Amino acid sequence: MSYNSPFTGNVVQPTDVSYRYIELTADLQLEWPINGTTADGAAARIMDVLPDQAGWDLIMPPANQTSVGTDAMIYNVGNFSFTVTDFDGGTIVAIAPGEAQYIYVTDNADEAGTWNVFQFGAGTSSADAAVLAGYGLKAISTTLNQSHSTVTFSSNYTAVAADRASCYIWNGGAGTFTLPTPASLGNDWFVLVRNGGTGSLAVTPASGNINDVASVSLQPADSCFVCCSGTAYFTVGLGKVSQFNFTQLTKLVTNGTYTLTSAEAANVVQKYIGTLTGAVTVEIPQTVQVYYISNQTTDPGPYDITFTTGVAGSNTAVVPAGNQVILLCDSVNIYNATTISAGASISSLSDGTVVNPSLNFASETNTGMYRPGSGEIGWSVLGVNEMTLAASGLTIPSGIAGGVFT
Repeated sequence: MSYNSPFTGNVVQPTDVSYRYIELTADLQLEWPINGTTADGAAARIMDVLPDQAGWDLIMPPANQTSVGTDAMIYNVGNFSFTVTDFDGGTIVAIAPGEAQYIYVTDNADEAGTWNVFQFGAGTSSADAAVLAGYGLKAISTTLNQSHSTVTFSSNYTAVAADRASCYIWNGGAGTFTLPTPASLGNDWFVLVRNGGTGSLAVTPASGNINDVASVSLQPADSCFVCCSGTAYFTVGLGKVSQFNFTQLTKLVTNGTYTLTSAEAANVVQKYIGTLTGAVTVEIPQTVQVYYISNQTTDPGPYDITFTTGVAGSNTAVVPAGNQVILLCDSVNIYNATTISAGASISSLSDGTVVNPSLNFASETNTGMYRPGSGEIGWSVLGVNEMTLAASGLTIPSGIAGGVFT
C-alpha cells in the first residue's frame, strides 16, 4: 500500500482519528488534512453531515493523494439525502436521512480512485439491502424481499444461470423449455415454469434427467418449480389440470428387460418405438393403474413386448408389434382390458400373423385367429397354421389331414 504525498513522495500514511460536523448548504469539496489545508474542507475519519436540502454533493479528495485503506464514516443526521462522490464526480454512495455509510479506498491509481462501501445502517449497524440484492431477492427500502420476475415466451427457449428464481410463462402452442446442464448450475438453482399456452410444453434438460426421465410435459395450465441438484432436475408442486391429465411416455426398446421408473409409469399413455432384436419385457411398478399401450416397434423377429409387475407367478400381457391395447394392473397381475361385452362389437382388427394372431389368449398368444390374405381367415395353434377358411372352402394343411373341403 502506498500514499503519494505532494511534499515527501511515496510514503505510508500515518493513522489518524478525527471528527467533523458539517452543515451542508452547497456542494462541498473536501481535502486531505495531511496536505496542510487551512480551509473549512478537511476530510475527517468520522463526519456527521446535516444537509439543508436534497441534492448536495460531498466530494472526496483525490484518491491518488492518499493510500489505499483510507476510510471515512459518514452519517446523515439531517432530513434530506445527499451524495458522496469521488474527486471526478462519480457517485460513491447516496446517503438517505438517518443512514451511516462507511467508505474506503481500494485503488488509488488516479484522482477518482476506487471506493468500497459498507452500510452501517440507520443509526445501528446493518447490511445494505441494495448491495445484498441478487437473483430472487430485491431491496425494498432497507429490507431484502423475495423476487420472482415474470417472463412470458412463445418460442423455444434455453434457460441460463441468470434465470435463477425467475417465473417463465409459456403462451404459445407446443414448445420446449430447455434446461442447462445440471453441473453448470450446481445444487440450489431453481426456476418457476407455467404453461399458459394452448399446447404442451416439454421441459427438457440439455443433459441428465428431470424426475428420472428425459423430459417432462406440461399440459396447458400445468405449473411447477424446477429445482437442480447439480446432477439432475426435479419438479416440485407439479399441478395437473383435470382436462389435460394424460401424459405420454415414448420409450425406445430393442431387447431385454426395461424397468419403468415411477415417473415413467405415471404416463398412462405409453408408446414403444425402436427395431426389436430380441424379446422385450417391460416391468411396471406394483401399483393399481390403467395403461394405454401402443407398440410401434419394428419387429423383424418376430418378437413381442411382455408387460409384467415382476411378481413370480403373476399374470402378464403380451403386445405384438403394431398393436394397441388397454392394460389393467391390479398391483400384482396385468390383464388385457380390451374385452367384448354382450351386444358389443369390435370395429376392426389388425391382420396379425401365424405366430402373432390378432385374436389370441393371454396365456398363449401364438394360438388364435388371424388373416393370412385377402378373403381368408386362418387358425393358428402354437404358431402353426392348422386351417384356413376362404370363399373356396376350408383348407387343412396336408401334414395334418390334407385337403380342401367345400
